[in-house]
Amino acid sequence: MFVIATFENSISIELIITELELYEVPNDQILAVPLDKKREHRQLFDSIHKADGLSLFDGAAILGTCMMLLGAIYGYILEWGPIIWGIIGAVSGLLIGFLIKMLLIKRNKRGAKSLSSEIVLMIRCENHQWHMIENILWKNGALGLSRIRHL
Repeated sequence: MFVIATFENSISIELIITELELYEVPNDQILAVPLDKKREHRQLFDSIHKADGLSLFDGAAILGTCMMLLGAIYGYILEWGPIIWGIIGAVSGLLIGFLIKMLLIKRNKRGAKSLSSEIVLMIRCENHQWHMIENILWKNGALGLSRIRHL
């Protein structure tokens, strides 16, 4: 059986390997591999050939639609009429939504660090060792854990 776990880069990897060796998992059955990180920044605008799931216009479109609807509704009461107020609402909603999304993206890049997998740990073990290894890995901060029973 293979146990595969991902971790952030920290001293806990050494502690895990040492603890596994204490529980009679040989050193030649443990493999720790660091992952390379992507060095280029995410693009703010998606193209037709590449989209990474970061969209600037989803919130802007929703807010623009809501503001356009409110502008058209209250435009019957206001002086310039529903068409002009609908256009004003749509444009202001699009701009506000776009600016909110840009501020959230900028703050997320400079803000708190998000958890990311930096090291993959693979362990070859017997079926009866699974629960012990699982407890050790979760106790020491594994981000994800999986096992492959037969190869």
